[in-house]
Amino acid sequence: MNDADALIAAQIRSVLAAAEVGGGVAPIVEAGDPILRSVTRPFDGQVDDAELAQLAEVMRATMLAAPGVGLAGPQVGIGLSMFVAEDPGSLDPETAEVRQRRPMPLRVVLNAGYTPATSEDVAFFEGCLSIPGYQAVVARPREIELQGQSLDGTAIAEVVSGWSARIVAHETDHLEGIMFLDKAEMRSLATNTSVARFWSQPSTQKAAAELGFTLPSGMLM
Repeated sequence: MNDADALIAAQIRSVLAAAEVGGGVAPIVEAGDPILRSVTRPFDGQVDDAELAQLAEVMRATMLAAPGVGLAGPQVGIGLSMFVAEDPGSLDPETAEVRQRRPMPLRVVLNAGYTPATSEDVAFFEGCLSIPGYQAVVARPREIELQGQSLDGTAIAEVVSGWSARIVAHETDHLEGIMFLDKAEMRSLATNTSVARFWSQPSTQKAAAELGFTLPSGMLM
């Protein structure tokens, strides 16, 4: 094992140890930590299957406790190309329709990458567990082609759409050192409190008009 892979293994074991004393939950790394700006390394057997599965459980528990709908390796201090994602969907029918936000069961993806599967972008508020307290509008493809591997090594090649595509793209960006604010409409930057007070509508049309930013052309309102 080379030095880079040994470091990954040490990072994984450190997170597992922290979770053991933290009730199964690991600390989340916040913006400013250089690991969030580093390109991750692919999983290549740095730890055995049991430790990898344990890491997936810890990442899911940490994500749910935050609470959030996605969490990438760098967000717990591991420079590994791995993320977990799970979304219960929206309980409001109009929001679910406008945002195409339907339940997404738990998925664990290794060595992830994506490309747009459509030229159509949609823009909504999103946040990040590593930038707590803030949200901003980000334009992302309505559909993406996800590539990667499952925990057991099975290849993943599928089209993901709607809000699930947003989550997957957000988490996969983390693996390249990209954070959501890099792609955000900065005029839309708002605290969670302000989003709840002013911009809780299913679409971002009102926010765009009043905060002064442009939505993707042809975006359904």
